[in-house]
Amino acid sequence: MTVSAGPGITRGALVAELAEVVGAPHEARFIVDEVLGLGLGLDHPNPPTGPLDETAVAAARAMAARRESGEPLQYIFGHWPFRTLDLTVDDRVLIPRPETEQVVEVALGEARRLAERLVVIDVGTGSGAIALALAAELGARGLAAVGATDASTGALAVAAANLEAVRASHRGTLPPITFYEGSWLEPLPDDWRGRIDLVVSNPPYVSEDEWPLLPPEVRQEPRRALVAGPGRDGTPALAGVEAVLAQARDWLRRPGVVVVELAPHQADAATALARRLGYAKVRVERDLVGRLRALVARIGG
Repeated sequence: MTVSAGPGITRGALVAELAEVVGAPHEARFIVDEVLGLGLGLDHPNPPTGPLDETAVAAARAMAARRESGEPLQYIFGHWPFRTLDLTVDDRVLIPRPETEQVVEVALGEARRLAERLVVIDVGTGSGAIALALAAELGARGLAAVGATDASTGALAVAAANLEAVRASHRGTLPPITFYEGSWLEPLPDDWRGRIDLVVSNPPYVSEDEWPLLPPEVRQEPRRALVAGPGRDGTPALAGVEAVLAQARDWLRRPGVVVVELAPHQADAATALARRLGYAKVRVERDLVGRLRALVARIGG
């Protein structure tokens, strides 16, 4: 947006005004900077200092009103950063979170330990965040192929749009990436069986009892991407983690690895489950605030 030459409200004054509306100064700044095309960085070298164009002010106020009503900021903007990527997001997909960025970091470490030219699967891909981040950061030199599954047609449409955008910004450097519609690893082609080196997943891990207690804005995200049934041992919301671990055994090359995001209170049960399923080396890595978050289960060496 442009800055008007006439009298009007400045960036700083508009941020202060919208902070009163949305209740969070940082979100108000995000809204104003989104409208001005400045991005979500903390510091901008040359922010506008004069009065803002009336169209920009109106757009920012409209966004703030939507945020005040409880709509997630990420859906209002229609995109959100995830590691090195800027991903399209809407109410068909889960909003990418910092916890999942750390899960990708753990997966990158496992991928680099294994070898080059790996086959990687993202189970329950949603916006495509995990699959596309791994593809962008490891590239065609590190990955032979990337597959991603999701049971939601709408989510796969968002992921496909994100794939096209990432391809445009990483021309010639991405491995082949294919999306498959279906539950967990079930839709993968049979010729991938025994050829997959790394399975990564952010499955649903919120229980039915927890769902009504979540913030209203979180409950605007797809319920099926958040809520899971209990595991066979009764652990709340462990069914998704359990499905990924159980099915991955039949698809993984030896040695192979599964990296799964989970809730901190599920760590002990998930570790025991992985060991019962035959994974020899199992650990749980912490996220950036110290909570147990990423289960790493190795099989066959």
